[in-house]
Amino acid sequence: MRHILPATDPGPSEALLEGLRAWVERETPTDDPARVNALIDHAEAPLREAGAVVTRIPGRDGFGDCLRARLGPAEGRGILVAGHLDTVWPAGTLLRMPFRLDGDRAYGPGIYDMKAGSFLAWHAMLSILRQRTATRLPVTLLLTSDEEVGSPTSRALIEAEAREAAFVLIPEPASDEGAVVTARKGVGRFDLLVHGVASHAGGNFADGASAVVELARQILALHAMVDPGRGITVNVAPVSGGTRPNVIAAEARAEIDLRVPTVEDGERLTAAILSLRPHDPRCTVTVTGGMNRPPFPETDATLALYGRAKAIAEGLGFALPKQARGGGSDGNFTAVMGIPTLDGLGCPGAGAHADHEHILWRDLAPRCRLLLGLMETLH
Repeated sequence: MRHILPATDPGPSEALLEGLRAWVERETPTDDPARVNALIDHAEAPLREAGAVVTRIPGRDGFGDCLRARLGPAEGRGILVAGHLDTVWPAGTLLRMPFRLDGDRAYGPGIYDMKAGSFLAWHAMLSILRQRTATRLPVTLLLTSDEEVGSPTSRALIEAEAREAAFVLIPEPASDEGAVVTARKGVGRFDLLVHGVASHAGGNFADGASAVVELARQILALHAMVDPGRGITVNVAPVSGGTRPNVIAAEARAEIDLRVPTVEDGERLTAAILSLRPHDPRCTVTVTGGMNRPPFPETDATLALYGRAKAIAEGLGFALPKQARGGGSDGNFTAVMGIPTLDGLGCPGAGAHADHEHILWRDLAPRCRLLLGLMETLH
């Protein structure tokens, strides 16, 4: 495939880093809609001024707003670029984890997951508008506010936009080696509640039925479902139960994380988890939940889209490896709809959700040019 170079100039990485800093220093915990909306305000005004067709979708159920911006031809199936602005970091994290530079690394809460990627997508659209570059397809940028808790209010919006798209680009973070993502596991989340029978742990031990003991047995049963060879994992955490050491526990609970490579595995394991039964007949076991994100399969259409991105990267002078990941993203929703979806188009780095979260900031401009090449030339 011949090399493809974008016509739009996003500017140098140093300038992009300064723009990204303003995003990182606006903290956006998922559960603080006012803070999320402050960053939406910051992103919205320049897009409107540059001529994008902008729609702000009010938040609901305690989450922030979403922002949709369009450019290019008025009709036809286009390109959806979807990113999120919320992070896992609570307000005040900047006091102990300020934005800072250390050589090629830029640190700050949410900088890797995924403010750098969402900023690059926003900056790419703004640059196309300001430089009046023509795109072959309509381009829609969608910035959402609740991905870190499973996209409960934005999923329907993402899927509705994807139905009108020929391609979906997800600027979630790249790996430390710059790999994009062509497949992800599906993610299930469940809550497990055990009720037992309370009694005095000394005087009436035999009268009790410990919910903690029952929960321990259930955890072992859940762990037995793990199959690393098939890519199936089950993790139980956090776990809690009981009130005092001298009281047989009347209640215990846990949360369950399920990761599966296929839809069929998800259906089978979901049925098994929801059908858990107590070992001690005096206890009751209640499980609620299900698959939150369907598996994101690698398809020929996705590989063709990856090939296009790889050719653009080669023209820009860098390699673009691919990988499958265990973590989910909003790309899971669009990929399972059969729409070619390329994920991990954000900035390389490491440390998502950890104190050492960082990006390799010198890659900001090359990764923005990659996005620009896809936005300009896909057809």
